[in-house]
Amino acid sequence: MKEDLRIKSLKKTALFASLTAEELNRILGNIVIKNFKKDEIILHEENTNEFMYIILDGEAKVVQSTDSGKEIIMSMHQSGDFFGELSLIDGKTLPAAVCATRDSVTAIISKHDFYALLLSQNKVLENLLQILCSRLRESMKKIQILNFNNAAQRIKMLFLMLSENFGEKSNEGTILKIKLIHQDIADMTGLTRESVTRILDKWRRSGEIQILKNKFILLKSEFESITF
Repeated sequence: MKEDLRIKSLKKTALFASLTAEELNRILGNIVIKNFKKDEIILHEENTNEFMYIILDGEAKVVQSTDSGKEIIMSMHQSGDFFGELSLIDGKTLPAAVCATRDSVTAIISKHDFYALLLSQNKVLENLLQILCSRLRESMKKIQILNFNNAAQRIKMLFLMLSENFGEKSNEGTILKIKLIHQDIADMTGLTRESVTRILDKWRRSGEIQILKNKFILLKSEFESITF
């Protein structure tokens, strides 16, 4: 990736959005750009306290494996998102790995360079604090999802939460611009794939959602009025 493209890509991330092009150019030496293929591991659990990653282009998921071997999706990331910063702060590894869900370009920052950026760029520190607060609130919402006994309510809450980061308003409702297979939804809600399929089919038949050609999900205006 050429230098000017790297600066433009970094500018689109929440962590560096408030920096000028000149400031971004000065920190390029602290960042390594690397490509990852679909399904390739971006961040291994044992390395989560050594590096942080920023997705410049692509998508990834944070996954945790249970003792039985089941994969649980902790979160989904798209272009502009970053992960691994918490482990750089407290020095503890994260019990999860990050995997590319399509070919991706990432920026890699080591622990040493991460602290150098925070100490030299107040704007980056301020942005980081705002982002961490937002993530804390998101984690609280995820806990709330798992507290619902009603399976349909879990999925609705998940979709509404995802719409905050991946939603795009249209004349018919909100489009979730993230590709999710039924197993992904099941992993994020603690449900079985069969339960997810049954509920989505019911909503699709009633016209509350629509599966678009690109696999994105359109949440119709009627969707928000669903009660349980």
